[in-house]
Amino acid sequence: MSVHTSPETETVTRVLGEAASRHFGGPVTIERLSRQSGGASRQTWSFDAIVNGTRQPLILRRDPPAQGKTERERAVAIDRATEFRVVRAAHDAGVRAPEPLFELTPQDGLGEAYVMRRVGGIAIARKLLRDAPYEAARGKIAGQLGEILARIHATDPATLPPLPRREAADHIAGLRRSLDALGRPQPVFELALSWLDRRKPAPLDRPVLVHGDYRTGNYLVDETGVTTILDWELAHLGDPVEDLGWLCVKSWRFGAIDKPAGGFGSREELWAAYERAGGGRVDPARAHWWEVFGTVHWGIICLNQAWKHLSGSIKSMEHASIGRRAVETEVDLLQLLKQGA
Repeated sequence: MSVHTSPETETVTRVLGEAASRHFGGPVTIERLSRQSGGASRQTWSFDAIVNGTRQPLILRRDPPAQGKTERERAVAIDRATEFRVVRAAHDAGVRAPEPLFELTPQDGLGEAYVMRRVGGIAIARKLLRDAPYEAARGKIAGQLGEILARIHATDPATLPPLPRREAADHIAGLRRSLDALGRPQPVFELALSWLDRRKPAPLDRPVLVHGDYRTGNYLVDETGVTTILDWELAHLGDPVEDLGWLCVKSWRFGAIDKPAGGFGSREELWAAYERAGGGRVDPARAHWWEVFGTVHWGIICLNQAWKHLSGSIKSMEHASIGRRAVETEVDLLQLLKQGA
C-alpha cells in the first residue's frame, strides 16, 4: 500500500537528506517526517535521520522563502540564522537548550532553516498540571525554571550574535503603537500603559540575554522535570527580570492561579532558585512591574488577534478564541494595578 505525501513533505524530505548527508559526511535516510507546529511563515518539523544504521531524532526549524512574516514577527522576532547562534551559545553555556547541529544553505531552497537535536518531553500544560506521570515533576518545575533562567542570563554576551537591545521604555512604546493601530479606545490597557510608563525601571548598565518568551508551553517536561527550553525567536538583550515577570503572568498558569510560577510554584520559590543558581537578587517591585507589563503585552496580542478575525483580514476561529481572552487580561490588570498602587 502506498502512503500519500504532500509535495511540500516530499521536498523537505529530499532536501533534509542532502543537507544531513553533508553534515554527517555520508548517506543519510530521512524517516518519520512530520510537521509539528507553527503558521505558514514559521514552521517546526520532527524527523529521524538514519546515519550509519543509527537513528538520530532531530528537529527542523524553518521559515519558508515564499512566505512573508507578520508585522509582529518582523518587529521583534530574530531570523533563523541568529536564532541558531543564540541557541548554540546557550547550549554551550550549560543551558537546557536543544543542541543545534547545522544550518541549511540558501541553495537548499527551504528558506531560513536549521536542524537541532530532538529532546524528549511534552509541553502541553493541561497534561503537565493534571496527569499522573508528571506528579513528581510538578514539585520540581518552579525551582528548575529558576535555575535554568539564571544560566540563560549568565550566558557570555561575547558568545552571542548581534541582538537588539530592548529596555522598558522600548517595550512600552511598541505596545502603544500596537494599541493605537487598532483605532479604538481601550481604557484598561491605556490605564495600564500609563501606570507602566510612570514607574518604568531604569535601564541596566549591563543587559543580559533575555529569552523573551519564557513561559509554560515553551519548555518540555518528562517525569523528572524540565528537559529543555524551546522557542528562542524573541531573544534579545535587556532586563533579566523581564523573563521572570512573563513566566508569572496569570494566563500562563493554565488554571493553577494560586501558583504564579507558570502554574507550578510561588514567585518566592522561583526567585529563590534563581538567586541560588547565580542570578541577581530579585527586587519584588521590579518583578511586579514586569508582570504587569507581561499582562498588558499578552492582552494587546489578544486584541490584535481578535481584530484580525473581525476585520476579515484573517478568518480564523483560533484568532477569535484567543482574541476573546483580552477581557480576562483586563480583569487581571485591574487586580495587579490595585496591588501595586
